[in-house]
Amino acid sequence: MLRVSLAAIHLLAFAMAISGVFTRGAALRRPVSAETLHRAFAGDNHWGIAAALLIATGLWRLLGGIEKATSYYVYDTFFRQKMTAFLIIFILELWPMVTLIRWRRALRRGATPEATAPATTARRIAAISFVQGTLMVVMVVFATAMARGYGSSENIR
Repeated sequence: MLRVSLAAIHLLAFAMAISGVFTRGAALRRPVSAETLHRAFAGDNHWGIAAALLIATGLWRLLGGIEKATSYYVYDTFFRQKMTAFLIIFILELWPMVTLIRWRRALRRGATPEATAPATTARRIAAISFVQGTLMVVMVVFATAMARGYGSSENIR
């Protein structure tokens, strides 16, 4: 039952992550206001929780010997592509994460939303969010291919 539970949490976390990052992006495409920042922060919170779940369940499944041996994943073409997409998403997230933390702190100190979050910066984070969401969809496709065994060395001809 642990295998099924971990796999289900992992897949549901993808849905939560995609929803959260697209919500953040959609909010930050609008004119900056208290309401749009609230929506962006809510989406960002879901995205962050989902990312933690994805990393935790992914590492558990990879290193815990729950499903397959670690060597199976390491030699699977689609797993490597999935991890490359993950790495790109992670690198893309560094600047938005730091920026949104600064915005949250500034708002708590009483700054106005318009002074806290410049529109050009908000639009850049929105664009990054949409790229990340798209890459997560690609990761789901790679995971599906992995589950079917298409990337394993046994199926390479």
